[in-house]
Amino acid sequence: MRFNFDTLIDRRGTDAVKLRQLKNLFGKEDLIPLWVADMEFETPPFIREALEERLKHPIYGYTMLPEDYWQTVINWQQYVHGWEIREEWLTFISGIVKGIGLALLHFTGKGDSVIIQPPVYHPFRKVIENNGRVVLNNPLIWDGTRYHMDFDHLEDLLKRRRCPLLILASPHNPGGCIWSRETLETLAKICYKYNVTVVSDEIHADMPLYGNKHTPFTTVSQEAAQIGVVFNAPSKTFNIAGLVSSYAIVPNPQLRKGFYDFLSASDLNDATFVAAVATRAAYTQGKEWHKQMLAYVQNNVDYVAEQLPRYIPLIRVPRPDASFLVWLDGRELKNAGAESVSGFFIESGLALNDGAMFGQGGEGFMRLNVGCPRVLLEKALEQLYNRYRELTS
Repeated sequence: MRFNFDTLIDRRGTDAVKLRQLKNLFGKEDLIPLWVADMEFETPPFIREALEERLKHPIYGYTMLPEDYWQTVINWQQYVHGWEIREEWLTFISGIVKGIGLALLHFTGKGDSVIIQPPVYHPFRKVIENNGRVVLNNPLIWDGTRYHMDFDHLEDLLKRRRCPLLILASPHNPGGCIWSRETLETLAKICYKYNVTVVSDEIHADMPLYGNKHTPFTTVSQEAAQIGVVFNAPSKTFNIAGLVSSYAIVPNPQLRKGFYDFLSASDLNDATFVAAVATRAAYTQGKEWHKQMLAYVQNNVDYVAEQLPRYIPLIRVPRPDASFLVWLDGRELKNAGAESVSGFFIESGLALNDGAMFGQGGEGFMRLNVGCPRVLLEKALEQLYNRYRELTS
């Protein structure tokens, strides 16, 4: 079956965040919204059909997970990553960021330090600060096309200060890097040495591009398996973020028991029936849609990477290893007279994420969501070029 990713969907009237927040965050509403990390593709028909069939039943009462639910997750992880996991390793969590918040409450105390690696997904910092913990930055090193971890700096931090937790973005958001096995092995070795639990946000893991291969954190070494907590979900991959269908994977029985008992004590590990229906449909029927979606996204990345520098040579477009997020390097735009990089994009009629929000090292970058019909990207690039000509003419 061929799936259609070219249809423009009108999301007005659905309370979509990327539309409702335009005025509040960008100062105007007449912008092409290419910022929030959900896609503009129709949720796959097999997921919609499964939900519609279940919703035909007139009672939406208390439910349990389908008996084969966790097996579908196990099968999917085996299919995408070759990762053999066990059912006892798994539990539902009520969202990735909420899961990180719960991990903070369990693994750390008030005033404890928690390490993040900026520039990185900004809710990491917010959830740490909002829970009374202290953010310690282990900044990434940008080589012009991708990020690298600074292990000397990390070990220096850990020698000087107790840090019970490190939050890892794998693949990296916003940079799109898939970390190499060697990088993750080194990270695990250092964190194991200093008794640091690693919570690995792998929500973009199922979206590798250009033949790249994601490696789940806890699979890289015995040290990683002992200290690792992996969070994943079908939400980015199948465009169902609003259904909240996340889960945790924890191989170490001691680490798992403490965390899962903490979740269970407050009944924080139960999925809604709609999340269960959608996840099961995605993981049992989604292979072909997944393959075609990734091909379309990769073509969109190629389009932006090839065309945007032709329109505007001052913007660099490294291709991401994974996902539908492209990390644009616009730091040279000020040479064209732009007062600010983010302002240039808003003046062009586009809403993108300002790189500064991702922390140290993100200044001058912009995060672009290319998970949309091609015609939308064509319009966006045309508007950028028109604004660029106004500045440089």
